[in-house]
Amino acid sequence: MKKILLVEDDTRVCSFINKGLTENGFEVTVAMDGNMGLQLALNHSYDLLILDIMLPGINGLELCRQVRLQDRDVPILFLTAMGSTENVVIGLESGADDYLVKPFKFIELIARIKTLMRRTGKNEESSKVEHEVYRFADLILDDTAKTVFRNGNEISLTSTEFRLLLMFMKFPRRVLSRVEMLDQVWGVNFDMGTNVVDVYVNYIRKKLDKYGDQKLIHTVIGMGYVLKEDQ
Repeated sequence: MKKILLVEDDTRVCSFINKGLTENGFEVTVAMDGNMGLQLALNHSYDLLILDIMLPGINGLELCRQVRLQDRDVPILFLTAMGSTENVVIGLESGADDYLVKPFKFIELIARIKTLMRRTGKNEESSKVEHEVYRFADLILDDTAKTVFRNGNEISLTSTEFRLLLMFMKFPRRVLSRVEMLDQVWGVNFDMGTNVVDVYVNYIRKKLDKYGDQKLIHTVIGMGYVLKEDQ
């Protein structure tokens, strides 16, 4: 049974989500404030975290950042009434994998949860996936083991960074637009008019460049980014 940590201070929302998730076969742990949520997240193993942003104690954004310092893989979904484009970007940049705005339809919440677990290999079907390894220049990405090596050095990536690099590895030497990356990595099928893609590309570049002499991810002005060797 998959375990979900729900951090939400509204008792009615908690009860509604807890009941629905339990009926769908999930084991739910509830925290009513950010401090308790952080303690549970850091000391127990969960398959997914659902966080509100406005919480007593530490807020959901800081909770997410603190969890990411210890666990780069657990899927994190923000479920909040703060629905502006700026809020969505801030949430994603704090380390979350997805963002759902209240009010919401429960069927969409379930769909988001299943998608996140499928992306990160935290569902039963993951054991059936063939071992997939991608190689480009001196970079090796193992999509089954969720590992990345460059010149024999393991590179630690968050789940979002991993998905973004995987997209580059699947389409080497092809220019990828920001809209394509938003769609495939964040599940956002429109241009948010922000720099969230650029921020994450920069994160990956710094980590890759630490272990290699040549730059692998290049900017194509006005178009996007491309994974290719230096000329």
